[in-house]
Amino acid sequence: MSLPKYNRVMLKLSGEALAGQNGYGFDFDVVSRIAMEIKDLVEMGVQVGAVVGGGNIWRGRNGAGMDRTTADYMGMLATCINAMALQNILENMGVVTRVQTAIEMREIAEPFVRRRAVRHLEKGRVVIFAAGTGNPYFSTDTAAALRAAEISAEVILLAKKVDGVYDSDPNTNPEAQKFDKLTFQEVLEKDLKVMDSTATSLCKDNNIPIIVFGLDTPGNIKRAVLGENIGTIVTNN
Repeated sequence: MSLPKYNRVMLKLSGEALAGQNGYGFDFDVVSRIAMEIKDLVEMGVQVGAVVGGGNIWRGRNGAGMDRTTADYMGMLATCINAMALQNILENMGVVTRVQTAIEMREIAEPFVRRRAVRHLEKGRVVIFAAGTGNPYFSTDTAAALRAAEISAEVILLAKKVDGVYDSDPNTNPEAQKFDKLTFQEVLEKDLKVMDSTATSLCKDNNIPIIVFGLDTPGNIKRAVLGENIGTIVTNN
């Protein structure tokens, strides 16, 4: 069996990924496939942290007439629902999992404590980080970058509906060109929307590479961890 290139990873999943083709809520066939791929990593000895967005339930920008702070807190709660769903499916597969939240809700999850999170990872448990950073005006991309830095993750696996980073939207422009490799500075200068600028800067400053790849192809999470050339890799050089 091939050896993983990375021993501790942060997997960033969009909420929309959990919805599959439904566009809203959960496609449990998709969630189960993602969970099985995470299980494969754990069985390879890879330590896995995960951050899940909340866009399949609520997106703050859809809160017309609502103040941004309230809308963002609602989005944080949506990520907690997603984290609990993913945890339940993983544990049904025999994968020991912990959810840690940036907003305390002790009846359903642990509060985020960095040392405790690292200890869970060292014991082979998957740790799902929910409720973003706990602050409005920060995205779950930023939460993934922040938690990755805090747990000393070696890479962020950014699973998307597109198979990498393009110079324009490939869904609307058939001539869009895909990048195999980029620097953080190029992402910021070209405004390529890999992650938001705060998250990109965090990764740049902490030298955490990002691998952007398509989630729709089964096995891509494992391929990324093995170091296969899929998607787009973003680094400092």
